[in-house]
Amino acid sequence: MNMANPSLNDLFNQLGLQDDTASINQFIDTHRGLDSRTRLEDAPFWSPAQANLLRGALQEDAEWAEVIDQLNCRLR
Repeated sequence: MNMANPSLNDLFNQLGLQDDTASINQFIDTHRGLDSRTRLEDAPFWSPAQANLLRGALQEDAEWAEVIDQLNCRLR
């Protein structure tokens, strides 16, 4: 999972989701409005594997952390 400067498209690919810009925007539009008390990795729309990937990347402060934060902001 190590990748220099991963993009949102790369993150969606790692999550097993369609990673083209239109699909990412549709995903965000569909799931926008995530409650501020809910951690991104605990959102109900993730599979257990996706949640674990997000949780692990954030705990490790991995290269993915910045792009995960961007996704988090866009979903709020």
